[in-house]
Amino acid sequence: MSKYKLFLLRHGEGAWNKENRFCSWVDQKLSENGVKEAQDCGRLLKEQGYKFDIVFTSILSRSIQTAWLVMEAMGQEWVPVVKSWRLNERHYGSLIGLNRAEMAQQHGEEKVKLWRRSYDITPPPIDESHPYFHEIYNDRRYTTCDVPKENLPRAESLKEVLDRLLPYWDSTVVPVIREGKTLLISAHGNSCRALLKHLEGISDEDIASVTLPTGIPVLLELDENLKPVKPRQLLGDQEKIQAAIKKVEDQGKAKTTT
Repeated sequence: MSKYKLFLLRHGEGAWNKENRFCSWVDQKLSENGVKEAQDCGRLLKEQGYKFDIVFTSILSRSIQTAWLVMEAMGQEWVPVVKSWRLNERHYGSLIGLNRAEMAQQHGEEKVKLWRRSYDITPPPIDESHPYFHEIYNDRRYTTCDVPKENLPRAESLKEVLDRLLPYWDSTVVPVIREGKTLLISAHGNSCRALLKHLEGISDEDIASVTLPTGIPVLLELDENLKPVKPRQLLGDQEKIQAAIKKVEDQGKAKTTT
């Protein structure tokens, strides 16, 4: 029987989602479409009668902005928002800023799929020669983390995302769920996928085919041991959701020239 409800949300479309670039830890605001996605998500959750007690986000603007817009659309702006770098998007290392479709043309779709979707393959690390290195590591937000800046990742596999996320999940999020509070985690494609892998017991192989579109809330109903009692539900128009999933999956395909 369902005892707890947990909502996961991949932020609305960001500027670099639109450009099909690896965004990762580069701080990007939402695109115009991303703002609309977040507002639509909030309206949907309000129509379905959901109320949140607390919201968790990463420390990247697109995750925070999505949470604000969702809560505003729900008329629940007062609900506390708690931020942690441990919910950040996966660190894509030296791939940051590169276009996925162009990478697929250069390296092949399978290689890009491995970098994007495999569980335990880490991309090449970012170093000081990378055009976005200083923008990331000189950002004041990374002085607020619970680890020294020099210990922050330089690249991550999905497994490493889960490794840095789990201590926060166990110490901070789980106690809130056990209090019976309803919470929203407004995060990123890979931090949400890592959590789904943990909660649903998805295999290392099968996690590669789990796709979360931007701005679509995912409802998990959990038992007292925080195990799902039914399959996850992506809320909203199912036809639009399937089209959005296909769009995300196609990002890693080489462009065909006509």
